[in-house]
Amino acid sequence: MTAAGRDTSWADHAAAELSAAGYKRGAAREAVLGLLDRQQCALSAFDIEDALRSGDRAVARASVYRILDQLESLGLVQRVETGKSSVFYEPVRHDHDHHHHLVCDNCGKLVPFEDEELEKTIGKLSRRVPFEVSDHEVVLHGACDACVK
Repeated sequence: MTAAGRDTSWADHAAAELSAAGYKRGAAREAVLGLLDRQQCALSAFDIEDALRSGDRAVARASVYRILDQLESLGLVQRVETGKSSVFYEPVRHDHDHHHHLVCDNCGKLVPFEDEELEKTIGKLSRRVPFEVSDHEVVLHGACDACVK
C-alpha cells in the first residue's frame, strides 16, 4: 500500500525491488515492467519484444532476457515451461488468484485457467503424501479449438 492507502501496481513494486537490489533504472526496464503489469497471463520473451516493438518503445531481445532474468532472480516473475522448449513469464502477484495453463501443442497458444476442484484435490494430495507442498503449477497440453477444427 502507498502512503495514500492505494494499492501499488505490480510494476511499481517490481521497480522498487529491482532498485533495492542495485539494478539500474532505464526506459527498457520500465517498458517491460509496464507491459507485464497489464497482462492476464504469461508471455514469452519474443512476445514481449514483439509487443514493445509494435508499441511506443522497442526493446532489444537481449535487454528483455536480461530484465526477465533479474525479475526471476528476485522472485518477481515466474517461469512457465511448456515442455516444448518454450518458456513464458508472468508476474508473481500474491494478491491474485492462482491459475494454471493450457498449452496448444499445435500453435503454441497459452490459455490460463482456474479450477477450484483442482486446487482442493492438490490440497488433499499434499496431506496424503510425505511431502510438504509449498507451491504448484499445472500445465495441460492438447489442441485449442482453432487447431481442432
